[in-house]
Amino acid sequence: MKRLIYILLAVALCLWLVLCICAAEPHATDKPKPMVRCDTVRLVFGGDLMQHMPQVSAARTADGGYDYSRSFEHVARYFREADVAVVNLETTLSPDGRYSGYPCFCSPVEVADVMVDMGIDIAVMANNHCCDRAGRGIGSTVEALERRGIRHTGVYVDSADYRRNNILRFECGGVRFAMINYTYGTNGIPVPEGRMVNLIDTIVMARDMAAIDRDSIDCLVAFMHWGNEYERRENARQRQLADFLRRHGADIIIGSHPHVIQPFVADSAGVVFYSLGNLVSNQQRRYCDGGLIATVDVIRCDTLPRLRYDVAATPVWVLCPDYRILPPEVADTLGMPDDARRRYEQFMEDTYTLLYK
Repeated sequence: MKRLIYILLAVALCLWLVLCICAAEPHATDKPKPMVRCDTVRLVFGGDLMQHMPQVSAARTADGGYDYSRSFEHVARYFREADVAVVNLETTLSPDGRYSGYPCFCSPVEVADVMVDMGIDIAVMANNHCCDRAGRGIGSTVEALERRGIRHTGVYVDSADYRRNNILRFECGGVRFAMINYTYGTNGIPVPEGRMVNLIDTIVMARDMAAIDRDSIDCLVAFMHWGNEYERRENARQRQLADFLRRHGADIIIGSHPHVIQPFVADSAGVVFYSLGNLVSNQQRRYCDGGLIATVDVIRCDTLPRLRYDVAATPVWVLCPDYRILPPEVADTLGMPDDARRRYEQFMEDTYTLLYK
């Protein structure tokens, strides 16, 4: 009798263990929740990178070379931290020493060296000064950039260069991009024979955008050299062109040329910065003595039907005579003459009033 009881107890214990194990295991119909994947790609855009002759002189070294590192040292991190960094190169570059400022810009190739040092990936070249040194200037500028691994668009040495770089494609973090670049003109200087410059022409622009297979890219960036110089608000033509670009698929639109900051728009359809102003120049009068660094985080999540864009606008001000580009976290604590401090504070007040009030 006792033996039977022990057997029954053992069977009951086994059944209890089996039930416990089954309860602990998920049912065959229970599916694990899928992981939500989000990828972020940081794009950083700088405004007009100019080189008036006082800037060239300030960069001259004792051995006769040129060193621009001091000018860019305080903003380099913004570009280095980007996945892709872009600036409007508003000068030609030459190795031969015949440099000049306004109205026909030509600067040392060491400008391209500091661009590499600060992490610039792409130079947009379609602007009103791209033909300042005619065909030779375009050739030497493109050569200086390519030798340093900086990509370019908007201006081309020949038709082969145009085919390679007119629609500039790149991929980062699994997000596929295309970039296009156009200018309103070239200051009346004819485009040199054999060279090519993208001019603002809605027929050509529509054709370029139609040639982009949207199944092959996720985000289209348009960099536009437009608007009126020194006007702090975008004009009707800029708004019309921005609407045109958006209708034809542009997601991020970056503007240059006015040499002053203009407002920006960030919404569910994308981003428009009408003018970033000057990244660096010798224009020291009010409104022209600084600009914006635009940071656009492009976010793709499995749960979102389209890309999302998070935007930051960092004001930067240029301190002379060494042309140091200062973001607020540096300028607010840096010692500077009283007059410079007053002009910096005026720039910051003007900028925040324009953008946020």
